[in-house]
Parts: sequence; C-alpha cells; structure tokens
Amino acid sequence: MPPVPTLQTERLLLRPQIAADWDQYRDLMQSDKARFMGGTFSLREAWGLFCHDLAQWQLFGHGALMVECRDSGRCFGQVSINAGPLFPERELGWLLYPEAEGQGYAYEAALALRDWAFGTAGFSTLVSYVSPDNARSQRLAERLGAVLDPRAAPQAPGDLVYRHSP
Repeated sequence: MPPVPTLQTERLLLRPQIAADWDQYRDLMQSDKARFMGGTFSLREAWGLFCHDLAQWQLFGHGALMVECRDSGRCFGQVSINAGPLFPERELGWLLYPEAEGQGYAYEAALALRDWAFGTAGFSTLVSYVSPDNARSQRLAERLGAVLDPRAAPQAPGDLVYRHSP
C-alpha cells in the first residue's frame, strides 16, 4: 500500500490527518453546518466518520486529506475522495471550518485532489453529492467544472449529483 500522499498548492498543504485534527472536525460535525452532510452527528458518529476518512486510504488507496495553510500551519478543513458501501460512486468532497470560508481554499484544495485523482490515481470520473440547500457547494462544484447528472444515484435522498470529468 503506497503512503498517503501530501499535496501542495500555492497556499495550502493537503496532508494526512492526525489525532490533533479531531477537535475541530468534531466541532464541525456536531454543529448546524453538518446538516449539509447528513448531520448533526453524535460524538460516536463523528468519530466514526473521522476514522472512516483515514481508513479509506488502506481500503481503497484514497481518502481524506486535511487542508492546512502553508504560512500559518492552521488546519482549515478537509478534502476527500470517498468510497465504500455508503457511496454509489467515488465522491470528491470538501468541508471547511467556518473561519476559512469565502477565501477560495475549498476550490484550491478540491482542484488539487481532483487533479491527483484523475492523474496519479487514474480515475475516469468522480461525483460530488451536494445538498440542494447548500448553494455554496453547488457553486463550488460548478466552478470545478462539474455538471449536474440527474441520472446518477444520489448518496442520500434528494442529493444533487455533480459529475467531474478529467
């Protein structure tokens, strides 16, 4: 199994998650913002999701990377490629902590991981499952070049499915 990659962009380091990332992740998953991801989540559920994000690397060769500011070392959130029985297709996903929103970090991180998926990992397609109430993520998917695919199976009832192509 190859190691979990570290990717760099102009402003960001996309790195493997560590135990110190848990507190911010837990707080987000237990907040109202988690409603866009099927939450809010209990402590047990949030921990399971955190571990799932890391375990996917060993199970599938892809998973989550934490989004860290190269200048400050602050963690801004996470970008991921999700798979497994809860996902009809491989999903490019993202989440940002509130203080990092609106600064282009999600776009920069998602673009880097998407390019890794299509290049290094050799994927031919990815989708992003987006809540119909999450206009910001819809705009981000479109900015990344994804298009709505009404024939694709949603992860959760009502999800919009955006398809990414190489």
